[in-house]
Amino acid sequence: MFRNTILNIFADIWPMILIFCVIIVLMRIVYLIKTKKKIVFYKEMLALGFLIYIMCLYHTVTFQDVGWSTSNFIPFKEMFRYSFGTKMFYRNVVGNMFLFVPFGFFISYFLKLKKPLHIFILTFLTSITIELTQLGIGRVFDIDDIILNIVGSLLGFILFYIIDKIKDKLPNLFKNQLVYNVIMVLLIIVIIMYLRGLFYV
Repeated sequence: MFRNTILNIFADIWPMILIFCVIIVLMRIVYLIKTKKKIVFYKEMLALGFLIYIMCLYHTVTFQDVGWSTSNFIPFKEMFRYSFGTKMFYRNVVGNMFLFVPFGFFISYFLKLKKPLHIFILTFLTSITIELTQLGIGRVFDIDDIILNIVGSLLGFILFYIIDKIKDKLPNLFKNQLVYNVIMVLLIIVIIMYLRGLFYV
């Protein structure tokens, strides 16, 4: 289910992602060359991944069909409306939670945040902006989405925290940029394999 959702998103916006990535990558390369800064592959890919994630997030929260739902201003009302394990439960509860796991991970990484409260505040402000924007463009406002987004973002923070702690305990041999670059290449290959059905959707 989640794979199909991701494939559908990429099927809709891959031209925008392609054009955007080419422009950003070219500008970034020129900037790094001009300023004579060192290119660190895995860091550049993480930054690009965050930008692609934001584009996918924008598409998800502004273009998906919501004809089956109405605005909800009562906490937990929509969340407990669906039976556990049903399609709507995974779409509305699990989906909204995992939608923000990358957000929590990325902002923790880029801003070097160490306190969950910071993640909570940033995610709350981001999520409520999304919900108010949705309300303003004729979609729906759901306070449960904000709650689930915050939970997902905190899970992303925990993921970053665990990886960061594991990284600190690794032998020096595994702390060099070459190892991280190799891991990033492998991760990109896994993502490509995961999305291999993009052009068959």
